[in-house]
Amino acid sequence: MMSEAIKNRYEFIILFDVENGNPNGDPDAGNMPRIDPETGYGLVTDVCLKRKIRNYIEIVKEDAEGFDIYVREDVPLNRSDSKAYAHLETDDKGIKELKKKDPDADVKIRDFMCRNFYDIRAFGAVMTTFVKASLNCGQVRGPVQLGFARSIDPIVSQEVTITRVAITTEKDAENKSTEMGRKNIVPYALYRAEGYISANLARKVTGFSEEDLELLWEAIINMFEHDHSAARGKMAVRELIVFKHSKELGDCPAYRLFDAVEVSRKDGVVYPRKYQDYVLTIHEDAIPETVEMSRKI
Repeated sequence: MMSEAIKNRYEFIILFDVENGNPNGDPDAGNMPRIDPETGYGLVTDVCLKRKIRNYIEIVKEDAEGFDIYVREDVPLNRSDSKAYAHLETDDKGIKELKKKDPDADVKIRDFMCRNFYDIRAFGAVMTTFVKASLNCGQVRGPVQLGFARSIDPIVSQEVTITRVAITTEKDAENKSTEMGRKNIVPYALYRAEGYISANLARKVTGFSEEDLELLWEAIINMFEHDHSAARGKMAVRELIVFKHSKELGDCPAYRLFDAVEVSRKDGVVYPRKYQDYVLTIHEDAIPETVEMSRKI
């Protein structure tokens, strides 16, 4: 049985940083850190951040009932889709007949996917990937949406040359004792991402609950703690600022809340190299009294 859906609209801001690492490589640019070519500001895609959140949920819940992950590594989407058909005691060949007999079959399939997969409940999913003509779990618009993260200041991407003593082939080993390689890093950058949670979509579509919401905050705070690698360097979430509206449809436009949070370099800092080189200012007088602001870290 699904828990009751959230009743309040939320917006949130995530501040995270990277030190000597590549937070999100661009495959169209030799895996260099993503960058806005007009301004030089660094970018991290929403897809990248959602992947970190999914990975954390998968680690913590370990496929507990209702907390499976739909978009996961090495698991075809259709394999997950087939669970809904098995639940309805039919297969992809018999679904057309089922839909003729039961006009609510599409809704039941969608609701099954929302109940059992956390990331569908949160982010939604396009489940219309066909293996056969009838294999279709529909499309769900999720209540939790993230924008691209953008660095507070322009970034400088550095290409670092490295050497290794492990030679790839026997033939190469006859001629050399080391091999050269390269990796791209950002010496330091602080990124800001903004997100939205619609209580209206949670109630009408996916059933995203208060339990799910608390797990989302936990996942955001810890999304880099179990994702360390040599390529990504040192990454950490520094702030999670949450705005809770008093009602389902909200009390004010989201931009007013986002504009109330300002991040800037401290006076005299030319080249930021740590989080303490920045100052965070929250203009609480710009936040409506009916909106509750909290800092989760």
